Amino acid sequence: MTAGEIQAIVKDYLLTEFLPGEDSAELTDDMPLISSKIIDSIAAIKLVSFLEGQFGILIEAHEVDIDRLDTIARIARLVESKLG
Repeated sequence: MTAGEIQAIVKDYLLTEFLPGEDSAELTDDMPLISSKIIDSIAAIKLVSFLEGQFGILIEAHEVDIDRLDTIARIARLVESKLG
């Protein structure tokens, strides 16, 4: 699976789950999600659960941080590293 495919799946999830009705063009791959408060700590947990189920990966507790989850691009890199 390519980074682009992962990014599309994550973007779709974010728009459906946390930003219903928002213009998909406004949610870019480099838009801050946590630091701009688009998603909060509870939403981050839901996101991790989605990623684990969708991609069949395990994300460790120490990996759930702003450095790995703040943008769609960073999330895709995390997933790619887990798919290995």
